[in-house]
Amino acid sequence: MTKDIASVTKIINCRLVRDRIIHDDVLYLQNGKIIDPLGNFFDRGEEPTRVIDAKGALVAPGLIDLQVNGGFGFDFSQCDAGGEQIYVENMKKVAKSLLKFGCTSFMPTLISSVPEVYHKILPLLYPRKGNKNDGAEILGAHVEGPFISYDKNGAHKQSNLRDAPKGFADIAKVYGISETENNQSIKLMTVAPEVEGIMDSIHDLTRAGITVSIGHSMATVEQAEKAVEKGARLITHLFNAMQQFHHRDPGIIGLLGTTRIPRPFYGIICDGIHVHPNSLRIAYDAHPRGAILVTDAVTAMGLPPGEYTLGQVRVRKIGSERVEVVENGKLAGAVASIDKCVRNFKKFTGCSIVQAIEAATLHPAQLLGIQHRKGTLNIGADADLVFLDDDLNVIECFIAGEQV
Repeated sequence: MTKDIASVTKIINCRLVRDRIIHDDVLYLQNGKIIDPLGNFFDRGEEPTRVIDAKGALVAPGLIDLQVNGGFGFDFSQCDAGGEQIYVENMKKVAKSLLKFGCTSFMPTLISSVPEVYHKILPLLYPRKGNKNDGAEILGAHVEGPFISYDKNGAHKQSNLRDAPKGFADIAKVYGISETENNQSIKLMTVAPEVEGIMDSIHDLTRAGITVSIGHSMATVEQAEKAVEKGARLITHLFNAMQQFHHRDPGIIGLLGTTRIPRPFYGIICDGIHVHPNSLRIAYDAHPRGAILVTDAVTAMGLPPGEYTLGQVRVRKIGSERVEVVENGKLAGAVASIDKCVRNFKKFTGCSIVQAIEAATLHPAQLLGIQHRKGTLNIGADADLVFLDDDLNVIECFIAGEQV
């Protein structure tokens, strides 16, 4: 007689997206992890308690979104006085709502703000595990600004922008982090390398455990390459809020063609509004394994048209897909979900199903150095899964082995 192992789940009849291919297989989950059944319970003649039939669905790693400004009525860049508990409750509401899109890990993103905002909010955005009750895992904060270009501010309030003449000391002071100890919350930072004090601070930022991205910038291609040499590893929403491509100085976009240094990853908003499909194809063809899909989602995601906030800026959702700054009509983030971005990416580039999925799973995990536990279905990885049909629509979502 076999003895049940209560914590083991077996998923059958699935097409696993693993090792850059799709193949028919089964998957075993235990204690929130993907496990190898051999040596765990097969040798003891035991059987899993729970068997889930995927019915031929694609089974992929949970999707990862590195740029979420807010959603479902909540703005991550706003926290009223004494409202820390309410902030955390709303953050969990967003995290839980993201699961329906197959998003199991994300980065709350703060746009350019005054120091007091960072000092109040960043301590609340430390990494925390996801689960069925609290929602998607929080990977830490993405701070987009305030060390960005005045000319390429996008929807960021210009009065909040800063330079850093004293280098890392100025940066640490603005965010309220230590100059000598690894910060707990900031895991990704968007900066413009041409801003005073930033270029020489990139190495210090990486030593503090922060992944550096370049964006909202007028950097020349030479400045962009230098930033990558110093440790920057990502381009923030490629094509948006940067100087346009010019054949004599392609700027940040020119990093897609560099052969002198390793090409960085690049985030891209694939909502069909921020980037023309032709531009997307050019980027993808130049550097297919560097593509990282981000939503740049704002408060209005999941809500009807109307006026909302993006930090201290009033924005307006027009129709179902476009968001603009009320004052000047500039694009102001997006409202497309990450699963829709995956579908659009496949449609616009003509890439394979696996390649589309990897742009929202493996690639962001590789950027952050967490591919041992996120972005794959390898043995030992977190049991964050999404079931998809052949059109990449979400059927089921699992987080930490729990079916949502």
